[in-house]
Amino acid sequence: MKAILTDITKCIGCTQCVTACKMTNELGADKPRDWQKNDGLSARNWTSVLSKDGYYLRKQCRHCQEPACAAACPVGALHQTDLGAVVYDSDKCLGCRYCMMACPYGIPRYDWDLAVPYIRKCILCHDNIVSGRLEQPACTQACPTGATIYGERGQLLKIARKRIEAEPEKYLDIIYGEKEAGGTNVLYITSKECPLDFLLYYNNRIEKDKHLLGAPDFNDPYPALTKWAMGSVPVAFVGMGAVMSGIYWMVKRRQKLENEMKEPENGEN
Repeated sequence: MKAILTDITKCIGCTQCVTACKMTNELGADKPRDWQKNDGLSARNWTSVLSKDGYYLRKQCRHCQEPACAAACPVGALHQTDLGAVVYDSDKCLGCRYCMMACPYGIPRYDWDLAVPYIRKCILCHDNIVSGRLEQPACTQACPTGATIYGERGQLLKIARKRIEAEPEKYLDIIYGEKEAGGTNVLYITSKECPLDFLLYYNNRIEKDKHLLGAPDFNDPYPALTKWAMGSVPVAFVGMGAVMSGIYWMVKRRQKLENEMKEPENGEN
């Protein structure tokens, strides 16, 4: 399974990864919304670079090994590929946005600029890699310092551990994504001096979800934690369908009565 390793200590904040992503995926200029999260991600920005205290963090979909977004989707619009990328089929999407609510990292974004909006997010350049157009994601290929690299997940974990062991005074002894949320295919290592709040969205989300999920462990896959909630989705669809059918009947009935009242008047004329 393929993955990305980002070494925050090597990132210089050049944003060449952001440019490469936009060009390769033909995303166009962003249109910020007032309600968007202040993390640079949107339907037209699938990766962003955050900065704090002299450190830079590239943010993107984490491509969970057990993706909560895919588990939450009632029609299978999201799924994980053999290469590890979590990809999206817009032809199947209902626009329900359950994936946005399910993601422990807050990644998927809604494309409000389309007449029929759907979800957009990083797909690890899956289509381009499968077709042979690219050998690796555009973002990792564009990185000038090797701060973000692409390869087999197991090999990247070994590289990360070697760096940590070689410079224990420099690196925090954690590989983010190795176990969190059941493990992800986008991994991070960082300096002991680096502020961690922009890395720990998952942990913050878990804290907020404790009132619903009990006291889950940070390493638990989210699909296992939320399956009880998703079990009610079919019921919700049936209930909403019944409500909408009732409203439709009432509207059509009202229109029919109005037409019947107008017919005698037209006949008199």
